[in-house]
Amino acid sequence: MEINSSPNFERKFHIKRTFRNNKKVDRKEEVAVIRSKFPNKVPVIVHRFYKETNLPQLDKSKFLVPQEITMSQFVTIIRNRMQLGSTQAFYLLVNNRSILSLSKTMAEVYSEHQDDDGFLHVTYASQEVFGSGDSGTAGP
Repeated sequence: MEINSSPNFERKFHIKRTFRNNKKVDRKEEVAVIRSKFPNKVPVIVHRFYKETNLPQLDKSKFLVPQEITMSQFVTIIRNRMQLGSTQAFYLLVNNRSILSLSKTMAEVYSEHQDDDGFLHVTYASQEVFGSGDSGTAGP
């Protein structure tokens, strides 16, 4: 008997897929409202990398960021929210893969990397997650 031939499996899969699609639709609607009220802000969702154990969770994950600030300034905002010391390195990844130039504005990053749901998804991780043993190096 194949696993995917089970009616229960198909029903569960459909429910999960529908939930995921509904969540994306809800986020699109949320972004539309945000962008109409705050046209000069970038809607950002910040996640901790799933293998991250050294950095704390943020107290919130959704941010409205002024378009004109740079990635460097955004790194400072996230660093301050995590209350990290100046010697603790961490990285911001966009779409779980791109490390960006810190001189780019949030508007530039948003226009190049926004998700289908309308948010810019940013993931943070410590350098230990990427296999570096030099934990005393200051990061972005």
